[in-house]
Amino acid sequence: MEKYQEVERSIITKFRKEIYSKFTKAVKDYKLIQENDKIMVCISGGKDSFLLAKCIEELQRHGKVNFDAIYVSMNPGYSKENLDMIKKNAKDLNIDIDIFESDVFDVSNKLGNDKPCYLCARMRRGFLYDYAKKNGCNKIALGHHFDDVIETTLISMFYAGELKTMLPKLHSTNFEGMELIRPLYLVKEVDIISWMKYNKLTFLNCACKFTENNKFENNSKRKEVKELINNLRKIDSNIDQNIFNSLDNINLNCVLGTKIDGNYKSFLDDYDEGR
Repeated sequence: MEKYQEVERSIITKFRKEIYSKFTKAVKDYKLIQENDKIMVCISGGKDSFLLAKCIEELQRHGKVNFDAIYVSMNPGYSKENLDMIKKNAKDLNIDIDIFESDVFDVSNKLGNDKPCYLCARMRRGFLYDYAKKNGCNKIALGHHFDDVIETTLISMFYAGELKTMLPKLHSTNFEGMELIRPLYLVKEVDIISWMKYNKLTFLNCACKFTENNKFENNSKRKEVKELINNLRKIDSNIDQNIFNSLDNINLNCVLGTKIDGNYKSFLDDYDEGR
């Protein structure tokens, strides 16, 4: 059996409960993939996006919905060593990957001031949507997982004073007819790491020029929140699941205010009705 076949087998056998079942549950529950979709699976080079690619391939082969998928990696300015690692992993995992070039790192470095990550993320998304549209795709799939969801939620609360989260799918506001999906939405990072170690795989951790060189990663809010959640798990192993569940169980009778499409509504607006 080839290495890539062993990796594929592990997803649907040893890690079926932790990974593949949660992947298919998200696809089904959130209606992420539909008949005749053409999906651009975005591979950054990390463990999450490569796992996503293998899960999508498995779903293509054995799922009940007919859809097409292409596997794409954008080179925003990676070092030769990092780019070579992406190519090697794609070859080892038998993924037919299409790599296209962009100048995201250079532009973010010049114009992003002390917050290049924000500009970089926006530019990456724009390049990916544009490339997907050129290739006739109606969806792009990203490798965000369960931990990304709860971390984003707490970052929003702690540092932006707003309760919002990362949704499993959303329509593009700038590219008509395009949709972003997150099929690993229910898969926990600890299980992705276990899958990676079990198969003796090595992926890029962070190939960003800013974080690999200096201060940004050490000062990142996401890293702070990740460490906080890990510490809370030591007290209560269900803490991450409870955070996630609360996002699907918001009691609007007990919040001070809500906002829809930028329009704010206070609990006082309806407070005296029905007295």
